[in-house]
Amino acid sequence: MQTENDQQQDLWTATVVQHHRLRQDLAVVRLEGEFVPFTAGQSVAVTVPQNPNVSRRYSPALPPSLDGKLEFHVRTVPAGWISGAIVTGTAVGDRWQIDAPTGRLSVDPAAREVVMIAGGTGLAPLRALVLDLAQRPTPPRVYLFVGGRYPRDLYASDMLWILDQQLDWLTVIPVVEEVTDPDWADEWHERTRVDVGFGDDHLIQGTLAEVVSSYGAYKNHQVLVVGSPAMVRATVRALVDTGTPAGAIQVG
Repeated sequence: MQTENDQQQDLWTATVVQHHRLRQDLAVVRLEGEFVPFTAGQSVAVTVPQNPNVSRRYSPALPPSLDGKLEFHVRTVPAGWISGAIVTGTAVGDRWQIDAPTGRLSVDPAAREVVMIAGGTGLAPLRALVLDLAQRPTPPRVYLFVGGRYPRDLYASDMLWILDQQLDWLTVIPVVEEVTDPDWADEWHERTRVDVGFGDDHLIQGTLAEVVSSYGAYKNHQVLVVGSPAMVRATVRALVDTGTPAGAIQVG
């Protein structure tokens, strides 16, 4: 039976040190605090001061570090009181409570080639896995598909471009459903626009399900799929239909 002291030991505290609002509906939050014993690819329960009675699960975008650094990518969802409060109302100095690491998303130590498929902020746990793999003496070959509806939805393209250039075992494939951004402006995108990143000639048009499955069956790969439930369902279905063994696919 778990005692009150045991329960307290399963709670960790971290303080917001940076809050970057990258899009109207998206922010990256960096924290420092107590070491949280999760593994790259897992999610944790997060409680924020704007609503201390409710927690939400998010996947850290960094692998665990002994100095307690954490990073979360948070997008608002319809009627999402917590996500909306994090994106619009987080301030440096806020203290978050972290709880209950869980999940089995991981890269098999024996895998030689890995296909990672990220829709939206599903990038977070896969980015943590990529950075974790970078600490291995011989990482597997990794193909990371990142998708959004519009080019500006690829909110981390500058960081992914740098990783793609620095890690010779990593190939990043940016995928968009529309090759041009919509007419309405996103002021946060304009404020944070940078020159580093994938150009128009790097973009592949289509849904993630269409593009990933167009390369044929991944019979000798481990495949990880993370994103919205609809995106995950469509992508897994397309992969299996084109011959990828269902047992080779993990979803997060």
